[in-house]
Amino acid sequence: MPLGPNEDTPSRNRLEGKVAIVTGAGSIGDGWGNGKAAAYVYGKEGAKTFCVDFRQEAAEETVNLIKDIGGEAKAFAADVTDEKAVQAMIESCMETWGQIDILHNNVGGQGVGRSLDTITVEDWDATFARNVTSAMLTCRSVVPIMEKQGDGSIINISSIAALRHLNSNTAVYSSTKGAMIEFTKNIAIQHASSGIRANCICPGYIDTPFIRRLVNGKPSYTYKGYTSADEYAEARNAIIPSGRMGTGFDVAYAALFLASDESTHITGTHFPVDGGVTQTCPGV
Repeated sequence: MPLGPNEDTPSRNRLEGKVAIVTGAGSIGDGWGNGKAAAYVYGKEGAKTFCVDFRQEAAEETVNLIKDIGGEAKAFAADVTDEKAVQAMIESCMETWGQIDILHNNVGGQGVGRSLDTITVEDWDATFARNVTSAMLTCRSVVPIMEKQGDGSIINISSIAALRHLNSNTAVYSSTKGAMIEFTKNIAIQHASSGIRANCICPGYIDTPFIRRLVNGKPSYTYKGYTSADEYAEARNAIIPSGRMGTGFDVAYAALFLASDESTHITGTHFPVDGGVTQTCPGV
């Protein structure tokens, strides 16, 4: 199986003349997260890219990478679970470039409620706010702009955890990602006649800085019984039919297709980007 696209994949200017907003455009650590890679690819393919992250410095890092390859980008710090912050974000983008053609919702994360006996109402509400409400707020603000333009593409990031159990309890996370798919289907059909498309990408096991993050001071892989990041990566690679985890660029180039005019007859669907693992039974 050949390796997938990366930061050096040649541009074909597939988004020339478009403006893209990417929420969650920063990375939690060194390397390429899904949102960072998507923003970079959009910028590389000619879109003016509005890079939004909760942390200003993370958004600015992505902007600098886009500018280094000759692209145009702007950083904006916002908590996209906050209605007023989302409105300020949209207004800033419109003041800067006067249009919004692509909305890419990448903000999300795992809550602590993995099984029924660990779910708290506080964690349930916080995880839904981060993973679903954020997308509702951004879509609600952007759709009227896209309707006036007569065109627009919304890409919401879900997960294969929305499609099947992964042999690991993820009760709250899976609930939010399933909700993301159904939310996207509904807005896709509601606004299809206005020229707006809405689709989900469902990443599988992706090798990003997120899987090496610290959780309560401990590496995240230790909670699954692994002693090193390499051991955890090898276990994940082993269950994937393609033989490897995906990368942020695998997700980003799937998003590029959905953002581009090549996919104008595709809406209301969800795309697993998973090396085939959703069609199998194991999970790690």
